[in-house]
Amino acid sequence: MRASVGAEARTLAAKFYLSDDAFRAERERLFAREWICVGHASRIAKPGDYLLASVAGESLIVVRDESGAVHALYNVCRHRGTRLCEGGDGHALGALRCPYHAWTYALDGTLLTARNMQDAPGFDRADFPLKRAAASVVEGFVFVSLADALPADEPPLIALRAHLARWNTAGLCEAHRISYELACNWKLVFQNYSECYHCPIVHPQLDKLSPSDSGRNDFTGGPVLGGYSELRPVATSLTTSGTTARPLLGSVDGADARRAYYYTIFPSLLLALHPDFVMVHTVRPVAPDRTEIDCAFLFDPEAMRSPGFDPSDAVEFWDLTNRQDWHVNELTHAGITSRAYEPGPYAHAEGLLHAFDRHYLSTMDER
Repeated sequence: MRASVGAEARTLAAKFYLSDDAFRAERERLFAREWICVGHASRIAKPGDYLLASVAGESLIVVRDESGAVHALYNVCRHRGTRLCEGGDGHALGALRCPYHAWTYALDGTLLTARNMQDAPGFDRADFPLKRAAASVVEGFVFVSLADALPADEPPLIALRAHLARWNTAGLCEAHRISYELACNWKLVFQNYSECYHCPIVHPQLDKLSPSDSGRNDFTGGPVLGGYSELRPVATSLTTSGTTARPLLGSVDGADARRAYYYTIFPSLLLALHPDFVMVHTVRPVAPDRTEIDCAFLFDPEAMRSPGFDPSDAVEFWDLTNRQDWHVNELTHAGITSRAYEPGPYAHAEGLLHAFDRHYLSTMDER
């Protein structure tokens, strides 16, 4: 099934890519309210493991406690507001301790000790836990939400649960991660990911292994968009050699062993399911013209323990492909800044982009 476009389908107006006002509205209406993917749960595999996530300008400590539960805690000490954790991933030995005055919190955010506060009038430790955001883990992917009330719905990745269970994404482990900084608006990244109209021109190495016109979509509206593309007969995976010695993931077999599935999960996740690995992009808007992306490669942990395991064939292939995409995304953003830019017509092969635009405008309450 393809997402169709009508004669009225046009690219978004420039203001949605360039305006500071639009970016501020996105931060409040989208990124501070929606479920945001912050990475794969294998990054916080053991109690005390944490990662730092930046969501809508907020710093969150996403940590696994002794019971195995995952919490999203604001990285703000309840004493004088000091950041508790710096850097990226880390491990806390049973507690989170403020580096300023040593207020100490349990891994669920409960205040354990507050030095010299016993004589402060009316002070009660129970009144000062770390502020919490909502956290949910779906088939191994960690989502958080800053919404004041718990979101009514589960993260939209739920729609792909059957697929993800087939690939056993909950049981995979991150083997490699690359961080990118792009000089473009985040929506251009999502839109680019949803079409292969550009693939023969921008990605010749990809087109040799997977025909650009072989795509079929199973999600054509709403927060989840995408579907699969076929591999050419010469290929068994999308790697530098076009082949792989790694076994198929999970219960993947049949036609799925000859396909790669690509999905966008609004507004923070790009997901690619390959026969022998899973690639995940988490997208963080920083400014109207600046986007940060982490690209993680997930493999079966048993394969990772095998002698000679080497993910570089997948990593190098997709690092090249990513950089090709980021370059044209930046060129597009630069062009949109021109007074000559006006919304242009979508091609039939860009039906998912029009679907993304509709969902975006609806979520932003734009008509």
